[in-house]
Amino acid sequence: MIEMKSLSQTLGLFQENSLLLEKALAHRSYIHETGGQSNERLEFLGDSVLSLVISEYLYNQFPDKTEGDLSKWRAYLVSADSLARLAKKLELGSALLLGVGEEKSGGRERKSILADTMEALIAAIYLEYGWDQVKTFILEQWQPFILQMGKYDLPIDPKTRLQEILQAKALVPRYKLLRADGPDHNRLYTMAVYNGTCFLGQGTGKSKKEAEQEAAEEALKALE
Repeated sequence: MIEMKSLSQTLGLFQENSLLLEKALAHRSYIHETGGQSNERLEFLGDSVLSLVISEYLYNQFPDKTEGDLSKWRAYLVSADSLARLAKKLELGSALLLGVGEEKSGGRERKSILADTMEALIAAIYLEYGWDQVKTFILEQWQPFILQMGKYDLPIDPKTRLQEILQAKALVPRYKLLRADGPDHNRLYTMAVYNGTCFLGQGTGKSKKEAEQEAAEEALKALE
């Protein structure tokens, strides 16, 4: 499986034994067709591992933040949106094992599937390599989100962050629909964001709002 091998190389993990990685990528639709075990049990474990790593980090690194603020940041950091964005960064979608129907319906781009797979991957790393390795992986991958905590009191979404940066320069971001692919019931939108006529970034999503957030996230990488 070329995509899985590529992912293994990107991670620098599972190069000797890829069984757990394969299980982490196996969506239930694929298992329904082929048999075996899906990634759902790994997803369950990964959710808890992620929450503990993030909670420990927030507790130790931000002693002045209240319990309420820490809870809001943790909810943001472990949200499906954050998980899906990081899954896209790692290109997990291209390595997913999906059933034929899920493949045709755009499962590789579906936020919920990407988020669940990211949690399953975390569990696979934990089981194969232990606490220290999974903690390192999580904190490295989540670093772009964690850095926000030094700039904002509470979590803020990419579109709002981009707007604040541009407005400080007396500029306003402008979003434009580039294309919409697929049938009405399963449309995939591609949006671009501009500063005047200057292209800043683009993103895709199941809704225009989701695609705009992805585009803003891409723009922030170049600006921050």
